[in-house]
Amino acid sequence: MRTLAEAGIPFMVGGAYAFGVFTGISRHTKDLDVFLRPADVERALDRFRADGFEAELTFPHWLAKVYCGDDCLDLIFRAGNGLCEVDDSWFERAREDDVLGERALLTAPEEMLWMKAYIMERERFDGADVAHLIHSCAERLDWAHLARRFGSHWRVLLSHLVLFGFIYPSERNRIPSSLMSDLLQRTQEELSATSGDRVCRGTLISRAQYLPDVHERGYRDGRLTSGSHMTEADIESWTAAIDEKDRPQ
Repeated sequence: MRTLAEAGIPFMVGGAYAFGVFTGISRHTKDLDVFLRPADVERALDRFRADGFEAELTFPHWLAKVYCGDDCLDLIFRAGNGLCEVDDSWFERAREDDVLGERALLTAPEEMLWMKAYIMERERFDGADVAHLIHSCAERLDWAHLARRFGSHWRVLLSHLVLFGFIYPSERNRIPSSLMSDLLQRTQEELSATSGDRVCRGTLISRAQYLPDVHERGYRDGRLTSGSHMTEADIESWTAAIDEKDRPQ
């Protein structure tokens, strides 16, 4: 954090650290997640290398890493599905806090929830994190901003809100009724509407589990549409990194 600050590179701390601040739920992870704009990634890597650290652009569409022995710093500028790009709004909504003895910005809970909502892998599902963020922050969430973040992917948000009401029946009224009504009305309106676009957006929530749909069933990969920043080359390298045990059989 001191290296980034001295280089004048804006950043925010997120991941398990920020999640613990917002929810009170502590988790010990193998790294620290730092979020920065895509335009600042190469400059950050150059500065870390100049300071003697090992640094790499691990996946060009979303993640870089910095190493110091067994310690690791993740530099995140998008989600692994190519969505949720870090932009100026992330910084405008971030809050300053004490982080490991340094003053730093924390990612806002809305952006954290937005990114986590898409993580529905076979080996990792962040739905519990989404539910805990809502439970801890519902009254101070900017729900209108959150809905705008999801945009045309509003069904992903709705799915988590429905689950929240199942998980915490006594807390359902903490989600604005106007938002639930709007999303459910959209669902109702789509019941009689069909789309001729054979796209599988499942790849936006799991990089492994919907590969048969795009490789064998003739669906277009949702990561090549829907505003994702991934290219075919990005998808190929991201797919190659899947552990064999997590690949569809």
